[in-house]
Amino acid sequence: MSMPAFEPRGVIPACLMPFDEDHAVDEQAYRRHLNDIASVDGVAAIAINGHAAEVHALTLDEQHRAIAVTLEELEKYSVPAVVGIYTNSSLEAARMAERAQQEGAHGLLVFPPDFMSLGGHLRPEMAIEHLRHLTGASDLPIILFQYPLISGLSYPLSTLIDLCIRFPSIRAVKDQIGDGNLHERQIRELRNLDRPVRTLTTHSAWLLGSLALGCDGLLSGAGSVIPDLQVALFRAVQAGDLKKAQAINDRIYPMVRAFYDPPLLDMHNRMKETLVLLGRLDRAVVRPPLMKPRNEEIAKIRKLLVDAGITANSVYGYAA
Repeated sequence: MSMPAFEPRGVIPACLMPFDEDHAVDEQAYRRHLNDIASVDGVAAIAINGHAAEVHALTLDEQHRAIAVTLEELEKYSVPAVVGIYTNSSLEAARMAERAQQEGAHGLLVFPPDFMSLGGHLRPEMAIEHLRHLTGASDLPIILFQYPLISGLSYPLSTLIDLCIRFPSIRAVKDQIGDGNLHERQIRELRNLDRPVRTLTTHSAWLLGSLALGCDGLLSGAGSVIPDLQVALFRAVQAGDLKKAQAINDRIYPMVRAFYDPPLLDMHNRMKETLVLLGRLDRAVVRPPLMKPRNEEIAKIRKLLVDAGITANSVYGYAA
């Protein structure tokens, strides 16, 4: 089924990657998970091979297989697939981008190389070179991942603007800068470029406030669990219905506490546990060094699901 050219906007959940008890990819569970998300009305695309999928622990072969499986499952929904490009090698990034395009992906989510945390912001030519290799191998629309300031991997605003001007295939920024003032400035300056670049927020811990600043959508791992609530919130904000947006946010807030309380690195482990509690995954296996949450934390998640009014029957049934 053919689709129009992908333009990154709206609600884009980042899917999880299920594993079996031996830490192998559980392909059948992955297919069910993709179908669960893609069946939600209002989901604009699904991002794969990102943090939510534990991409740091996936082999290249597993990432390539994920692309093929994802495209096969999403075709029946006409939902685009956005493929994460996560590597410390610009040469490998180019090969990954080329293969994703050849296999039929609709967009790319480009992560900064991890080693650039050692001062890469002082060498903007490194980011330029990384994107040069990648865009030379693929002309797919790019969502550029803007990391938190605290990570040492975020692009200074001047660099971010320069990258967006130099590389027209950058159509959106997935923003996790973590600073409300800078977040708003980025939204405004990206929108005011001669070729406007969209902002997709991933500030899932303060999603209502972030969307209200004028984001064009969101890209979030929490969408693997509550895509219907994210769609409803985005639509309410777009319609200027603050009262409705606040009511939906009241239901989302318990899940913020379930997923994003410290330590933050456990957020996707907790999402898997939540899907097990809701009967949507059979097991919540993560690859080491990530560890299963303790029993008391799983009990906390169970209570917060009750607080949010989410059950196995209602999780994807929110009446917008």
